[in-house]
Amino acid sequence: MGGLNLLRLTVVLCSVTLSASAWSVNNFLLTGPKAYLTYTTSVALGAQNGIEECKFQFAWERWNCPENALQLSAHRLRSATRETSFLHAISSAGVMYTITKNCSMGDFENCGCDESKKGKTGGHGWIWGGCSDNVEFGERISKLFVDSLEKGRDARALMNLHNNRAGRLAVRATRQRTCKCHGISGSCSIQTCWLQLADFRELGDYLKTKYDRALKIEIDKQWLKAGNSAEGHWAPTKAFLPSAEAELVFLEDSPDYCTRNSSLGILGTGGRECVQGSRHTLQRGQGSCGRLCTECGLQVEETMAEAVSSCNCKFHWCCTVKCEKCRHVVNRYNCVHPRRA
Repeated sequence: MGGLNLLRLTVVLCSVTLSASAWSVNNFLLTGPKAYLTYTTSVALGAQNGIEECKFQFAWERWNCPENALQLSAHRLRSATRETSFLHAISSAGVMYTITKNCSMGDFENCGCDESKKGKTGGHGWIWGGCSDNVEFGERISKLFVDSLEKGRDARALMNLHNNRAGRLAVRATRQRTCKCHGISGSCSIQTCWLQLADFRELGDYLKTKYDRALKIEIDKQWLKAGNSAEGHWAPTKAFLPSAEAELVFLEDSPDYCTRNSSLGILGTGGRECVQGSRHTLQRGQGSCGRLCTECGLQVEETMAEAVSSCNCKFHWCCTVKCEKCRHVVNRYNCVHPRRA
């Protein structure tokens, strides 16, 4: 009982420290075996990083990774849409990424750099060396915590596990080779190279692309269970060939995110801030007021607000920078319902 209480205490502390409503970190961490209490803080940070990246990637989309979509209830995330697939992938990737980073930094006693290839020829003019990030370790711990959330054996559970794995494969796929030159007077006659994790933003961009081309899986209708459209047996499909193991998959078409639907937890785009004009078009051109407002039957309302920013900054010897506070007027745009005559 003492170990269990300690685990619960750690979970509470992690939740308070991170203010992590994302994926209900309390439930998330309680899934992990007590033997891995060492990793719970990193797991919580990784899950939170994944959710923050989700919010960034979808900031100007109709579905913008809202808080209510990130909660784990006793029944798990019940939808099986394209958006759910991204949530699972980015969260799984976030946990693996953070565990791997902490491992390479020496934060865990039983883990360090991946030196399995050290000294071996990697290519023309370079050999493996340095400190490669230990993705094997990160993947193993991430799989232990994240995949254990899936207790069912239905199509939805299989989908979630598939997308969890796709997230972990994305961490591997986005790694970058970093090299250091050696030789007389810096001639770089030979290089030693190692693999490093990419910036997490690059990982988010990579998975967002996967989301855009996610594969819909058809379910054998005769096996569907009443009242749960995502339960049943898989129909044979190319999505489960080895060539598609790194792709995101989903079972159900996404609902209409334009209109508020309380039963589905959809907030709608009414009241959302949007951006106007091509120079502000963010995230692959999908941040326009046209997409969030006009195409959803809403009007664009422009308001002016006062903003404060640093300006007239000067360097003072030695060694500070002092700035003034400048006030200026900015235009803001929001989606509003048409006013009735």
